[in-house]
Amino acid sequence: MQEETQIQATEVKQMTFEDFGFKKDLLKAIDYAGFKIPSPIQAEAIPLVMQGRDIVGQAHTGTGKTAAFGLPALNSMDMKSGVEVLVITPTRELATQVSDELFKYGRNLGINTVTIFGGSSYNRQLDLIKRGAQVVVATPGRLLDLLKRNMLNNFAPKIVVLDEADEMLDMGFLDDINEIFTYLPTSRQTLLFSATMPAPIKILAERILHNPAFVSITKGETTNKDITQEYYVIEESERDAAIIRLMESEDMDKAIVFCRTKREVDRLANVLSAAGFIANGLHGDMEQRQRETVIKAVKAGSVQVLVATDVAARGIHVNDITHVFNYHIPFDPESYVHRIGRTGRAGKVGKAITLLTPLEFKELQRIKAKVGTTMAHAYVPSKSDMKTSSIATLVASIEEQKIYDEAHVILDQLKQDIDEETMLFKMISMLLEKQTIQGPNNIGIPADRLEGILARINNRGESRGAGNRGGGNRRGGFRGNRSGGDRNRSDRDRNGGGERSGGERAPRPSSDRAPRGDRPSGDRPRGDRPSGDRRPSGDRNRGPRA
Repeated sequence: MQEETQIQATEVKQMTFEDFGFKKDLLKAIDYAGFKIPSPIQAEAIPLVMQGRDIVGQAHTGTGKTAAFGLPALNSMDMKSGVEVLVITPTRELATQVSDELFKYGRNLGINTVTIFGGSSYNRQLDLIKRGAQVVVATPGRLLDLLKRNMLNNFAPKIVVLDEADEMLDMGFLDDINEIFTYLPTSRQTLLFSATMPAPIKILAERILHNPAFVSITKGETTNKDITQEYYVIEESERDAAIIRLMESEDMDKAIVFCRTKREVDRLANVLSAAGFIANGLHGDMEQRQRETVIKAVKAGSVQVLVATDVAARGIHVNDITHVFNYHIPFDPESYVHRIGRTGRAGKVGKAITLLTPLEFKELQRIKAKVGTTMAHAYVPSKSDMKTSSIATLVASIEEQKIYDEAHVILDQLKQDIDEETMLFKMISMLLEKQTIQGPNNIGIPADRLEGILARINNRGESRGAGNRGGGNRRGGFRGNRSGGDRNRSDRDRNGGGERSGGERAPRPSSDRAPRGDRPSGDRPRGDRPSGDRRPSGDRNRGPRA
């Protein structure tokens, strides 16, 4: 990079989309979409994109990044033949969503958008491009495949966007991205957007961007301030009871529960369904049609709780997710940022809840320090707490209840045999009887016992350090937890087309591998993994790239 312009978003002036000088037809689409005031990332990035600058945009998920690059890109089109804008996204679900949004913005401009991803017909996608598509939204695997086969004629987009770059890094697409750019014209405008900026993404930006402007809306934190973050310290055996109790106590509309393994996803989805929640699972072993059906059900509201692995949930961008639950604490800070970014989107508030055992407490401290976020410690409500809360809710419900005409008929019949006071007691008791509270009375480790446990863990860590055993110590001084027979290791599945399972892993050239000590957090050295989390190689599930 020759020159770097650092732009930090401070107070954004009250402005409207008319201030950007967009075309009238584009402003109509913006108004139709219901946009009034630009979000901070839009207010900072749009003028730079319209000036033709390369930019690196860092902002939380759900802050309007698609419009931040999509609106100025569509506005700059000259509508000549050929693809003018290329957007590369990590998953097919995200590609579909971005494509839908860009189509919505460009409908009045006569702009055609095509989505390219694995698992679908080559001929169908190529035919749509040949018919005159100006915008292509693609996943890395399928796009690279088409470029290598010389199936994209005269493919020279003027604007190239890397969306969710850090997720592409986590999913192992960095080599593909580097190779894709060898096929693209050098005279282009490149826009890179990412929620976090790990070292490999910075190196990528230096290679593919020219004199970029930096737009950061993080204000020193990598998590959204609209998200309330809490953690609950429990026993390993209490995870199911704790998550059910917390879901019952929260004012929850839609939620995502993150698990580490596919088997755990299936098991927990069944547990939550049996507890009365409308729950469904999402992971890489599911057929693409099944995944699409589940995601549509979540968006439509017919599924209340989605239980998912990290990789499978990365394509989910639903603005009304009110809660995110970490059934297990994630292994690295970047995963934590991505997980909780599913809530608190589009200016709405959200809540992120993490369950952990005392042995995982040091992992929590590491994430808090790396992410720079604030997580409050809370205690799982007891049955007594729940009853007190449910009574207040019941009183409010009775006060707001609409009175139906049929109620008079029932009341007259009851008056013949029961006095009014007894009648009221019976009716209220019927309502209370329906509000069953599941699980034991108390869940989680009480304050006095927790304090002692953490003190012993800290003392143990200090004594190990004093014994000069640092080289052989396990990270954080603890072993990974096991749950339900599954070894707690994050899913290695890719959310790509035609996923396979049964030990297949996409090959990676040895020359591209970083030394063990220099790998980014996404490529963890073996010594960083809790020893109890390893599983036989034959149990790994990983599909080919999208």
